[in-house]
Amino acid sequence: MKSLDEKMEMENDGSSIETEDDIIKSYEEKEGSEDASNQSEDLTKEIEELKSSLQRLQADFINYKRRVEKEKEQISIFANEKIMTELLPVIDNLERAMDSCKEEEKESSIFSGVELVQKQLIDSLGKFGLERICDEGCDFDPNFHHAVMQEEVEGVDSEKIVAVFQKGYKLSEKVIRPSMVKVSK
Repeated sequence: MKSLDEKMEMENDGSSIETEDDIIKSYEEKEGSEDASNQSEDLTKEIEELKSSLQRLQADFINYKRRVEKEKEQISIFANEKIMTELLPVIDNLERAMDSCKEEEKESSIFSGVELVQKQLIDSLGKFGLERICDEGCDFDPNFHHAVMQEEVEGVDSEKIVAVFQKGYKLSEKVIRPSMVKVSK
């Protein structure tokens, strides 16, 4: 009997007129039923391996998509960080201007206007994730606060913030400026 390759070559040359079915049938007869079942098992194993590989690739791709989406979110959150850190001194100056006003000046329209501008600026930046860090009365946390003074205060637990010299801010969960505070001993 001729091998499958020889039969295929003969068919391509036009010297043999055997059909594909004849070639497959003769190949199966030659190989025998035992080899056919082994070949069937091998093909089944290969199919299972390919399916498993495909599932792993799909899972990897889904994880990749999730990671990229998370990175995009992080980039969009922190893209405005530089602008916000530049605007923090403006907020501080507006607060200082309001604090420097005398009690009778706080009734004026200028004071009200400055107060509204400051509130609007903080609210606008808050829409993009800017938050104030906890002020007086909170527990001291070195991750959020920078202690510049310590003072023993009667009636106040130790490690409590008793005064804030400069307000701190965080963008989402990242501290972009720690609070400058006085802490009780």
